Amino acid sequence: MLLAAAVALLSGCESTTRVKDTSRTFRTVVIDAGHGGHDLGTHSRWGGVEKNHALDVALRLDPRLRSAGFRTVLTRQGDYFVPLDRRAGISNRQDNAIFVSIHFNEGPSRKAHGAETYYRSRPSRQIAAKIQQAVASLPGTSSRGVKTANFRVLRRNGYPAVLVECGFLSNPAEAARCATPRYRDMLAAAIAGAIIEQRGLPVPPSAALASE
Repeated sequence: MLLAAAVALLSGCESTTRVKDTSRTFRTVVIDAGHGGHDLGTHSRWGGVEKNHALDVALRLDPRLRSAGFRTVLTRQGDYFVPLDRRAGISNRQDNAIFVSIHFNEGPSRKAHGAETYYRSRPSRQIAAKIQQAVASLPGTSSRGVKTANFRVLRRNGYPAVLVECGFLSNPAEAARCATPRYRDMLAAAIAGAIIEQRGLPVPPSAALASE
C-alpha cells in the first residue's frame, strides 16, 4: 500500500500499548492478511488486488507454522473486512504471541520495487529483520530495508508486531511475479522460515517451499 495512504489508515493519536517481549518465547503467531471486503488495498492491471494476494500468502503461511509446532490465529480467513483495532485486539487476547501483517505495496513511480518490513517496538525489530532478510532473498526481489512506522496495528499491539510489504503491485514486473501462486508460496515459505528461525527451532520439511 502507498505509504501516505497507509499512514492515514493505520496511524492515529492514541497512546502506545505496552509491548511484552515474547520475541524469543512465543508459541502463537497471529497472521494478519491486510485489507479485505470493501477494502481492496492497492491493485493494478499487472498484479491484481492486494487483499486477495495477502490472504493467499496468509493461508499458505498458516499450515507451515502449524507444522513447526506453533499455534496460529488468522485475523481473517476470507474476503471480509476486519477493523484495525479488532486485528490488534485479536493479537492482544492471545497468550505468548507475535503478530505478522502481510501486505503488498504501491508507489508513485512504476520503478519502485522491492520488499520492506516495518516495526515499532524494540522487541519487534529482530523479527522484522529476519523476515525482511528472508523475503528480500527471493529470486528477483530486492531489499528496501527494515523501517519503523506508527501503523495502528503495530502501535496498538501488546506483542511484538511487524508489517511486511511483499512487493510493489505498481511495478509491472514485480506485480506479475506477485500475481503467481508459485511466488506467493515462496513468500509464505520465506516468512515461515524466518519466524521459525527467530524462535530457534529447526525448519521442518513441511514448512519449506512446496514442489510443483
